[in-house]
Amino acid sequence: MSYADTSRKRRWLLGAVGLVVAALIAIEVLFPANPFTGLAVVLLTLVTDPNYVGSVLRLTVPIAFAALGGIFAEKSGVINIGLEGLLIISAFTSIAVAATLGGGTPSQFDLWVAFGVAVLASVLFALLFAVVCIEYKADQIIAGLAVWLIALGLAPFASKVIWGQVNSPPIATLNDWTVPVLSEIPFFGPVLFDANPTVYMLLVAVAASWYTLNRTAFGRWIEASGENPKALDTVGVDVRKVRYAGVLLSGLFSGIGGAGLALGRVGQFIGGGTTMINGRGWIGITAYLFGNYNPLGAFGASFLFASLDALQIRLQQLGYSIPSELIGIIPYVTVVVVLAFVGRTQIPDAAGEHYDSGED
Repeated sequence: MSYADTSRKRRWLLGAVGLVVAALIAIEVLFPANPFTGLAVVLLTLVTDPNYVGSVLRLTVPIAFAALGGIFAEKSGVINIGLEGLLIISAFTSIAVAATLGGGTPSQFDLWVAFGVAVLASVLFALLFAVVCIEYKADQIIAGLAVWLIALGLAPFASKVIWGQVNSPPIATLNDWTVPVLSEIPFFGPVLFDANPTVYMLLVAVAASWYTLNRTAFGRWIEASGENPKALDTVGVDVRKVRYAGVLLSGLFSGIGGAGLALGRVGQFIGGGTTMINGRGWIGITAYLFGNYNPLGAFGASFLFASLDALQIRLQQLGYSIPSELIGIIPYVTVVVVLAFVGRTQIPDAAGEHYDSGED
């Protein structure tokens, strides 16, 4: 796609958005009694409410961490669509370990130990996925689906064994971290300096991921492994090890995301239906595609999708009936629209392809 074609499509997209906004403004001005007036006031109030923005950041945690993990795996050449399964495994493990250590009232130390064990469980599942795909050259899409389906069945089954039902009893969650003085800053203080520790971990992870991929030798190895593994092998870097590292990082980040959701926000494992993860791993995949494999773009997309989720919850509490299923398809529709009107996502050339150096 040429630069001129891309620019033209962007202008069309911006023009369409502008027309929609203009139409809504016209409705507000010409028909002040219309039902959208109250909704517009509610939306304006929400986006300026630090409690709402803080809630969105918490909802962003599992999506964005899954997206970061997917970036490292896929840029290294391994497509990991099992991110949803890794989130499920880590969420379940975190609650199970916390309940084992502290019963119904685990201490903060118990919760952090459970957090670490959950991340380790996710990394081990990612290692199994890596071995199957890299050593035995299994189809990466099928292997990723297998990880998801195993987690989707295993976690609720283990919940029934432990608690006699698919949902665990509720437990305490991680305490928020408050930064003195800075937490008193209007709006930004409550959002950024009086938050759950998983939010701080996410902000650090996004910055560290961007720096690693763009400013370090390891980041260049990750990119070369997914774009031109032969060239990387030629200069003496083991492509297999780089790909293992990329997949294990996807397990690390997904583990933090799943445990962060369970211990940082919900305080319970919910195993019914699609479990408490409820598609956040799949949305994480759309987020890094939306962000074109850029950690900053993936974080922005994750925040956008989480804000829509938080918005429909808040609007339903205020009496506006918006089906959650409608909100749920927005991330996928958004990606299709962006790819169609803004430009193509630059998928790594060797993503999904097995590489054999020819050495024993």
